[in-house]
Amino acid sequence: MRKFVSAWEKFFTGTQVKTIETEGVAADKLFGQLDENAKLIEKMYGVDIAPAPDGICVRGESESVEKAERLMKALCLLHKLGEELNKSVVAHAAQLIESGQADDIPAIYGSVAAVTHTGRKLRVKSAGQLAYLDAIKRSTVVIGIGPAGTGKTFLAVARAVAALRSGEVKKIILTRPAIEAGEKLGYLPGDLQMKVDPYLRPLYDALEELMGESYQKLIERGVLEIAPLAYMRGRTLKASFVILDEAQNTTCEQMRMFLTRLGEGSKMVVEGDETQIDLPQGRRSSGLLEAAEVLRDVEGIRVVRLTETDVVRHELVRKIVRAYEKASKGEKER
Repeated sequence: MRKFVSAWEKFFTGTQVKTIETEGVAADKLFGQLDENAKLIEKMYGVDIAPAPDGICVRGESESVEKAERLMKALCLLHKLGEELNKSVVAHAAQLIESGQADDIPAIYGSVAAVTHTGRKLRVKSAGQLAYLDAIKRSTVVIGIGPAGTGKTFLAVARAVAALRSGEVKKIILTRPAIEAGEKLGYLPGDLQMKVDPYLRPLYDALEELMGESYQKLIERGVLEIAPLAYMRGRTLKASFVILDEAQNTTCEQMRMFLTRLGEGSKMVVEGDETQIDLPQGRRSSGLLEAAEVLRDVEGIRVVRLTETDVVRHELVRKIVRAYEKASKGEKER
C-alpha cells in the first residue's frame, strides 16, 4: 500500500496537486491489488497518485489531473454499486469517460444483466450492451450485430434464463448453423449429437455459468433445447425464447425459414459477427445482414449494432478488433 502524502510533500511537488474526496471509499479498494489500478491510471494520464488522509492525492499537469479526478470519482461510484474494481474496469470506465459517456456510467454498471446460480450479479458493461439488453426486453425480435467479445450471446442467454425463471416463456431454444470455421469436422467419430456439440459449446458454457449443472436437467425435461439450425425447419415455436447464435453463417434462405418459425408468446434474438462469415464460396450472402437491412423498419423488430467499444473480454480483444477494422478499412480504400 502506498504511503500517505503529507502537507510538506504537497508543498514541494511543483506541478498541480489535488486531493480528491473518495466519499468514504477506502484508498486500497480504489488502488486495487498490489496498486495495479493506481499504476494503470498513472500510466494512462502521466500523473502520480497516493493516498491522503482525506482522500486521494493526484499530482500532474492540470488537464491530466482533471481526467484522473473524473475517473476516480467514477470508480468510487462503481465501488458503491458493488463492482469489483480491477484493471479491466478501470480501463473501461476511462474509455467511457473519454468517449463522452461519463453520465451513462451509473446506468451502464447499475443494470444487472443476470444473476448466476451462485447469486453473483453480472452487470452490463457498455452503453451498447445496455441498449441491446433493453431491446431484448422490449421487442419481440432483436437482431444483434457486433464483433467478438461484445456479449451478444451471453446477454441473450441471460435474458432467456430470466424469462424462463419469471414464467414469461415455457421453453428456451438455442440454435446455431453447423458451419465449420475453416475446418472440416465431419470425419469425427460418434453419433450426430456428438458431431454437433462442438458447434454448440459456447451456448453450453453460457448456460453453465448462469445455471450451474441444473441446465442439464432442463434439457432432459425438454424445457431447454439446444440444436442445429436445420432442426428448426417445419416447426412453430410457441411460448419460447429462441436464440440464433452465429447468425452470420446462415444463408438468406435459412434466415427466412428461421424467422418464420416465430409462434404465439415467443421472443427471438438473432445475433452474429459480420466480420466472421464462414459460408462456403458461392454462398457469401449472409442471412444476418440481409435480415438487418430488410427488417430494420418493421414494427416489433429492433436491430442493434455493437462496436469495439462494447468489447468486454480481455483488454487486448478490443485492440485486436480495432486493428482488424483499421486494416479492413484501409484495404477497402485501396
